Amino acid sequence: MHEHGATLTGRERARPQNILGSKHPAMPLTPLVYWAQRHEEIFLRVELTDAQNIDVQVHENVLKFRAAQGHGAKGQNEYEFSLEFLLPVKTEVNHKSTQRQVNVIVRKVQRGWWDRLTVQERKPVFLAPDFDRWLDESDAEMEIREKEDRRNRLRAARQRDDGFVSLKTGFLFMYNLVQFLGFSWIFVNMTVRLFIFGKDSLYDTFHTISDVMFFCQILASVEVLNAAFGVVRTGVIPTVIQVVGRNFVLFLIIGSLQEMHRQPVVFFVFYLWSAIEIFRYPFYMLGCFNTEWKTLTWLRYTVWIPLYPLGVLAEAVAVIQSIPIFEKTKLFNIPLPKAIGTSLSFSYALYFYLVLMFIGLLINFRHLYKQRKRRFRTKKRKAN
Repeated sequence: MHEHGATLTGRERARPQNILGSKHPAMPLTPLVYWAQRHEEIFLRVELTDAQNIDVQVHENVLKFRAAQGHGAKGQNEYEFSLEFLLPVKTEVNHKSTQRQVNVIVRKVQRGWWDRLTVQERKPVFLAPDFDRWLDESDAEMEIREKEDRRNRLRAARQRDDGFVSLKTGFLFMYNLVQFLGFSWIFVNMTVRLFIFGKDSLYDTFHTISDVMFFCQILASVEVLNAAFGVVRTGVIPTVIQVVGRNFVLFLIIGSLQEMHRQPVVFFVFYLWSAIEIFRYPFYMLGCFNTEWKTLTWLRYTVWIPLYPLGVLAEAVAVIQSIPIFEKTKLFNIPLPKAIGTSLSFSYALYFYLVLMFIGLLINFRHLYKQRKRRFRTKKRKAN
């Protein structure tokens, strides 16, 4: 017989072996820390790569740092350290971890330059100067003056820009307002006269409307300068095509020939031009203040689709009607040497202009369509 407790089972024999073989958790290690200062801040650079679960606190002027995991000078481990500062610091701490290190910024309570970082005169063994950021007191003061100079220059430049923006905004608003009032007067006047006088109003459009139309179209030349000098962000070529094309028809085709003054086509040219502009200019006025009225935006980017080609067609009819008159009056004919002939009729230039007119129509129609597509695609994207 075996005595009670004289022998041990296999499970009982294994138990003390597990106890002896268990591993105790590793003690936290201390990382290398590099420091530098400015008059208002302390910079700490903790040499830990891929640090995780970082906790940085300042309590009673002592900074405590802990990282649950990180790879330092002694390998992968938990790392921590504490520093008691020489003078009072604020409790708010900023820290940022990168793959290579942890950067910590502590702000001083009082602006000044410290003789050392810690209360104890003997520097901790894990602490060293950060020579990448190290500055002497005089160099730090120079750095402050340079930053202040940069801020002053930026502030002055911003004030100049704000003044320019305000001046530009005021100029563009007044320009668009004047054009809106001018074309609105033309459109309303022609509409009222059409209802009152009927067909008779078609024949005296030039005599009643031309002065205001001359003013508006001469003023429209400013749009070419705005586009050329970058006052507004728009294409120069489409603007030149529209402004030069309209002024060519207005001054050379209609204005210079008395026979054209009573042609009904003048009514259609003026009416279609003004019908487009009474939506375009108020849209630009609101745009000066980053304001938008959805209905007006839709009209500005939509009414041109039928009205712009009709306007070009009316201009073409006016040019075609003027050709026999120019041939008869020989106005603007180009004199030639006697050996070749008497003169070159201006009508040849008008035939060439008709070709350019329809090329310009294609260019501007494509430009306006791209504007419309880009505008409403952007609005849909914002809505989504």
